[in-house]
Order: sequence, then structure tokens, then C-alpha cells
Amino acid sequence: MSSDVCRNAPDTGPETAADKERKASEPATSSWAAVFSLAVGVFGLLTAEYLPASLLTPMAADLGISEALAGQAVTVTAVAAMLSGLLTASLTRKVDRRTVLLGFTVLLTVSNVLVAVAANVAMLLLMRILLGIALGGFWSMAAAVAMRLVPAASVPRAVSIIFSGIAVATIVAVPVGSYLGELSGWRSTFVAAAVLGVLTLVFQWFTLPRMAPHGSARLGTLWDVLRRPGFGLGIVGMLLVHVGHYALFTYIRPALENVVGVDADKLALLLFVFGVANFAGTLVAGWLLQLSLRLTLVLAPALMGGAALGLALLPAGQAGYVALVILWGLAFGGVSVAWSNWASRMVPDHAESAGGLVVVGVQSAIAGGAAAGGVMFGFGDVTTVFTISGVVLLASALLIMLRVQAPGHHAGH
Repeated sequence: MSSDVCRNAPDTGPETAADKERKASEPATSSWAAVFSLAVGVFGLLTAEYLPASLLTPMAADLGISEALAGQAVTVTAVAAMLSGLLTASLTRKVDRRTVLLGFTVLLTVSNVLVAVAANVAMLLLMRILLGIALGGFWSMAAAVAMRLVPAASVPRAVSIIFSGIAVATIVAVPVGSYLGELSGWRSTFVAAAVLGVLTLVFQWFTLPRMAPHGSARLGTLWDVLRRPGFGLGIVGMLLVHVGHYALFTYIRPALENVVGVDADKLALLLFVFGVANFAGTLVAGWLLQLSLRLTLVLAPALMGGAALGLALLPAGQAGYVALVILWGLAFGGVSVAWSNWASRMVPDHAESAGGLVVVGVQSAIAGGAAAGGVMFGFGDVTTVFTISGVVLLASALLIMLRVQAPGHHAGH
């Protein structure tokens, strides 16, 4: 797209085929209903991913397995999402993007229905792999599809709306899943998630336009994208930010109990407030990205790192600690939005492949961050986790500010 990306040097050469293709695919008008249908899709996918966290005990008891084995329902989803994120662009390169997205929503629905009737753990895990395929593929395509639903200037806002589905799922999935599980059993909770999938499919069927495939992605494209000037270093910055966050987030409960000093009743409320701040952060990021991509990329880890160090080292008092938790939630809300925008702007001609690499980076950082947090927690305590992670986040902000390329909107910049 002519207004999608700016290079460090002005582009004086002839217009390439990729440039023409991007211009041809940029819409003249905005399809905001389609954007909201994708946000609902992301919400449904992430809700389904998070559900086992609140239902592990009844799931394990019903299937006659250990909670640790039931917990693998989350692991297999993440691994399948990584592979799907990598492979979707190349395997579906000749298929209309509308068809691919609707296919992922069908997979989401089928997965939830079959999990609800699963007679054994093998069936459960197989259906969670289906969910992972839908999750990774959908996420990898989100920013690229946004570029085809709204004009270039509106892409940051569109991506922030789509990814707000993640934040809403973070707030809703665990408490609602837990409540429904207590009310009518864990299987009925997955039936409810399947109903959400059907409603999402109907919404997307009527709002998503046909989007002819560009058809150029191959497996080798992923390597080509990684070798683009500045892209690999950006991915390193993104990994550091996510590892820092997930090392913290894994230990948010002991931090709230031991550092902030909240009791069990207030814990749920504060986690809810964290989630609401996270949702607000995705929307603020959409506005901030229209001002400056670099500022958004740097500000999020800087604020998160400052909040982590404040929680670990400052005698802030309970009100002060709560404010720091809200700041952390608000700042993290902008991270997924900012990096998806960054990837699609760095490589607008292969935005889906770039999105796939972002998905793999995020999913591996979730696992790596949780593991790193565990090691730090083993050596010290929750204060150690928050201090080291805070330093990592501030270092990542510095790296991004000094070394990571951040293309802007307009070719004339």
C-alpha cells in the first residue's frame, strides 16, 4: 500500500508488482462490521483456549486423569497454534481469505462440541489441537486481513479492535468458565463456547467480504521475511518484551497476595481490574499507534518494567501497588497490537507470513517466560521475579528505542 510503510530512504525506483498488488488490495472504504466480526472471532478462540484453566479439576475427575495431564489441553493448543501460525500463509496461499477465516471459525466450533462430548483424554487432546490450528492461523492473518478491510490510515485502530478480543477473553474466560462449570458442569461450558462459535460464524458470514489470495507465500518466505533488514532484530525485541511479561504474569497471584497484601476476596476483583486495564490498553494503543509506532513499541515495556520494579522495590502502600498493577495491565494491552502492526508494516508484501512469525514468537515467549519465572522464583521469591523481569523489560525498551526499525504510515515521511 502506498501509504502503508515508509522506508529509511525515499523510494525513487519503479513500482514493483508487490506495490501494485498492495495498492489494488487496499479498500476505498472501511468494513468496520467485518473488523468487529474478527474481534468476536479472536474472543471466541482465546476464551476456548483459556477455559481449561478454570475447569481442570472437574475435567480431570470426570475423565479419570490427573490434573497435570488435563493441563496438557493448554499445552497442545499452544504447540498447534505455533505450527499453524507458521504454515497457514503458505498452505492456504491459493484460497480466498474469507473462506480461510470462516474455516477457522468452523474448527473452533467443532473443537468445542467434540471436547464437550469427549469420552477420554485422547479425544480431548486431539480436539484441542484443532483449536490450536484455528487460533494460530486466525491470529497470524489478523493484521494482514485488517489491511484489506480498512484504508491504511485506519489499520492501527482496526488491529487494536481485533486484538481487544484477547483482552476481553482474558477478563471473561476464567471467571465465567468457573461459574458455568459450577452451575451445570464443565461439558456444558464447552457447549456454550460452541454456541458462541456458531454466532461468530453467522456474523462473519454476513460481514466478511471476499478477499482473493495474493498467493505468493511459500515455506521459504518465512526465512526471507526473517532476513529482511531490521526484522530479525525486531523479533528479538518482541521476544524480550513477552518473556519479561509472562515471567511476571505467571506469578501475579503470589505477588498480589504477598507484596500488595490482598485477601482472597479482593484478589478476584484486582485480577478483574487488571483485565479491564488490559482491554483499555488495547484501545489506547490503537490511538497511540496513529501518532507513532516507535513510541508505542517503546512505551509499553518501559511502563511495564517500571511497574514491576515499583512492585518489587518501592514501599508504595496498598493503593500505590494497586495503581502499579493497573499501569502494568494498561501497558501490556498495547503490546500485541503494536507488534502485529509493526510486522505488517515492516513486510507489507508478506504480512501474513510476518504475522505467523509474531504468533510463534509470542507462543514460545509464553512458555519461555513462565519457565524463566519459575527458575527465578526457585532461586529467590516473587520480589526476585519482579526485579529481574523489570530490568529485562526496561532493557528491551532501550533496545527497541535505539536499534529496532519502526516504519511509519506514509511514504513521504
